[in-house]
Amino acid sequence: MNSGYLATQSILRARLEEPAPGRIQMLTGPRQVGKTTMLLDIAKTYGDAAIYLAADAPQAALPQWWATQWQRAQYQARAGRCILIIDEVHALPNWSWLIKAAIDEVYREHLPLQMVISGSAALPIAGGARESMAGRFEHLTLRHWNARDLLEIFAMSEAQAIETYVRYGAFPGSLRFINDLPRWRIYLQESIIEPAIGRDLLLLETIRKPALLRQVFAICMGHPAEIVSLQKMAGSLLEAGSLETIAHYLAILGEAYLVAALPKFSMTEIRRKASPPKLIPLSNAFLAVGCPDEPPLPASNPREWGRWLENACIAFAINAGYRVAYWREEPLEIDMVIDGADGPWAIEVKSGEFTGYDLQGLLTFCARHPEYRPLVIGEERYRESAVSTGVSFMRWQDYLLGGLGLVNK
Repeated sequence: MNSGYLATQSILRARLEEPAPGRIQMLTGPRQVGKTTMLLDIAKTYGDAAIYLAADAPQAALPQWWATQWQRAQYQARAGRCILIIDEVHALPNWSWLIKAAIDEVYREHLPLQMVISGSAALPIAGGARESMAGRFEHLTLRHWNARDLLEIFAMSEAQAIETYVRYGAFPGSLRFINDLPRWRIYLQESIIEPAIGRDLLLLETIRKPALLRQVFAICMGHPAEIVSLQKMAGSLLEAGSLETIAHYLAILGEAYLVAALPKFSMTEIRRKASPPKLIPLSNAFLAVGCPDEPPLPASNPREWGRWLENACIAFAINAGYRVAYWREEPLEIDMVIDGADGPWAIEVKSGEFTGYDLQGLLTFCARHPEYRPLVIGEERYRESAVSTGVSFMRWQDYLLGGLGLVNK
């Protein structure tokens, strides 16, 4: 389970202190969440024992570049110890075979060398690793930042961190532009969204209809936290595409940490696959980029705020590593069904006033599936509306700062 930037960094540092040679540490995650910063910090810590390589740098395209760098790492390891860090490793042609040959040599010679590799998109990294490096690597994912990261690393107040997370997402590099919304949007579009869709996704596989992929992404941004059938999506597209292609592109957007297509909760696999997905942009920054006005506030635009808050809460759960689904049996519905280290929960996110009648879906689901505990995430002043019906309650502010582990504290 992902616990944020600092926790991921701590895990990586601890693994590098284990006896060498160890398994390759593979760090993946979205663009602009601090992977390179983390690796440079680690390289700085180890000083001359560390070698940092950027595989997407221009010189990396030169013949013999990798052979030269690998010889350098071997020399360093034989002199005492080496921490070899390769950033954006998927930019290397045939990277998985090169890394496999290198780590096998390390094992044969028992060299005191630790290796860290990183990349932005999950599929080319994990897929290549599975094919050629089974048993040779451990996978760490640095996902989208949360409000706790903003509070701890940027010294924001709790209120400021939470509002920023819901209205602007939490890309660390974008924060310096947050008071200049047009400039902030350009930064997000040019530094994160466009490279992810226009370059990273092309590394996953051949995209036959890139225009269709962009339209699918745009539809997801326009329908946050909504259940949308593939047929309805197909009817909204300017370019024709089969339902299978649309479903496939949704899966690719998920692999690139852009959008999650939540499945419907069901005890049968057939019903899960046949049901329409619930669309969850994995950072509210993506919503703010396409928003024609200022990101919503609860006082001025409560309806839109409610959609953004629900999306932020579900995205938080996904990025934290929980298994998340939704449930619906007309006319009843609940926002998310969660399984994970903090237990099974059925959750409704309420941004405004509600009554016990509004919790019928939650109560019905939990009566059918008593292993799941009902929970409302909402405003403090409406706590009694949940508690009076026997449903646990948690302020949305507390949830976004600490997750479900705080429910019983």
